[in-house]
Amino acid sequence: MSQGNARIMFMGTPEFAVPALRKLHEKYGIIGVVTAPDKPMGRGLVVHPSAVSMAAEELGISTVLKPASLKSETFVQEVRKLNPDIICVIAFRILPEAVYSMAHLGAFNVHASLLPKYRGAAPINHAIINGEHETGVTSFLLNTMVDAGVILLQHRVNITTETTAGDLYDVLKLKAAECAVETCALLINGSAAPMHQNEARTSPAPKVFRETSTINWAQQPSAIRNFIHGLSPMPCAWTLWEGRTLKIFRASTVDEHATLGGPVADTIATNDVSSGFFRIVGNHFLVRCSDGWLSLDEIQLPAKRRMKTAEFLSGYRGPTEGRFE
Repeated sequence: MSQGNARIMFMGTPEFAVPALRKLHEKYGIIGVVTAPDKPMGRGLVVHPSAVSMAAEELGISTVLKPASLKSETFVQEVRKLNPDIICVIAFRILPEAVYSMAHLGAFNVHASLLPKYRGAAPINHAIINGEHETGVTSFLLNTMVDAGVILLQHRVNITTETTAGDLYDVLKLKAAECAVETCALLINGSAAPMHQNEARTSPAPKVFRETSTINWAQQPSAIRNFIHGLSPMPCAWTLWEGRTLKIFRASTVDEHATLGGPVADTIATNDVSSGFFRIVGNHFLVRCSDGWLSLDEIQLPAKRRMKTAEFLSGYRGPTEGRFE
């Protein structure tokens, strides 16, 4: 089969999947898109289509399916009529076998981790929270188990101590697009070399929630920094400060041997305060953790905009030390 003759369906919902849809349509032409039904959003509950739906309309893709149930006979019949050679799935729901088995050359998913690590809904978040130095994207053939099919391709990227989940999301959505195009080429050319996942190396990546995003200041500074970055910008790590929710988007560890000078150096040399104690020194917002200090670098209070801490402190007139609740 030539690449120009391949019939490719695309299934996805959020912005993460859009670059792949664009690249696949540009290279192969997409015969149909499947995405989530339109949903009410915002305070006014105005109904909005998904990011993939809007991109498909912009690209002029005429067949866009928005099934409430992926198991409905109506939806199954619609997919059968399209007669796909390949089904590409990115950031979508669990596809039933009756649907993915229709792809003559294969149905694959592009997942935002180096499988078998971080199977689940929030691989980007958990990779950073757990202090990984590397992650990436993986394409794999769909089967009856979630994120467990044979691997077709992997692309790797580095994670630094400054990388947030939002930063990594932006990088990996482009990597996912590259991976999707390359995986389609492998399936069309018959040159894929599937590799089984090592079940002994699996790790979970369950969905993250605001309710479980509160900061435990009794942990080590690096662990708290990773927790903050892994939840930034959504759902965002938080703590209570004088009865108000303080969201923290970025933080950095403070090297106790660094030459910071003056009152800052005096603060980080202080060991007789317990975890959760904070001290504001100049444009530094420092918090005591289990065995060191953390600098809060980007924060937000209720009804205020997100801002760099130095900017926030330039107009701050409150207490310069205390304890987070």
